[in-house]
Amino acid sequence: MLRSTKSDSEIQRQVLDELKWDTRIKATEVGVEVDHGTVTLTGTVDSYAKKLVAQKAAHLVRGVLDVANDIQVRLPGTPGITDTDVAHAVRSAIEWTTLVPSELIQSTVSSGWVTLTGAVDYYSQRYDAERAIQNLAGVKGVTNAITVKPASVRPQNLKRRIEETLARRVHREARGIGVEVHETGDVTVSGHVPTSADARAIVGAIRFAPGVRSVENHLTVD
Repeated sequence: MLRSTKSDSEIQRQVLDELKWDTRIKATEVGVEVDHGTVTLTGTVDSYAKKLVAQKAAHLVRGVLDVANDIQVRLPGTPGITDTDVAHAVRSAIEWTTLVPSELIQSTVSSGWVTLTGAVDYYSQRYDAERAIQNLAGVKGVTNAITVKPASVRPQNLKRRIEETLARRVHREARGIGVEVHETGDVTVSGHVPTSADARAIVGAIRFAPGVRSVENHLTVD
């Protein structure tokens, strides 16, 4: 695997610059350490959404290979928000999201941490359900345990459609990318890409394909 030509100190500075650029979070809330291209984020924020913002900002920097998100979420003094309130908010958010079959999804809330369970038809529904609740007040974290029902697919047909989608959407990043499709609809994608943003674009393109049950990401960032 090729390593980034950037030094760890240069990557650290650029991650901090990305955090300063994003108005949704204060750079002073997040600590950044870098070791051979792996970024560790520390600090304390007042929402789960901000924790995800910091994580995405780090992944935007070229040369970042992996991100360990150790940021702690400590909700501000809001005595009116209980786990029951969060559970009601989660249910409303899922029901108001038209792309998600709310009747197939259950949630459990413990000390602000939400666990989603259930079984849906498409991987995209599993993804959209988590996205729907990430920014809710009172949520400290999300565990997505929703499963996708096995689909009857022809691996070669699904593989061809995925490769056509990658060629249409991500162009040069799709070259040299290997796609393996199992009869269950589970997909493994491998190869080398320039940045973690390219890797997310490829996984995102596969995620919404009809018949995809899960995506195992073996892409390597050079």
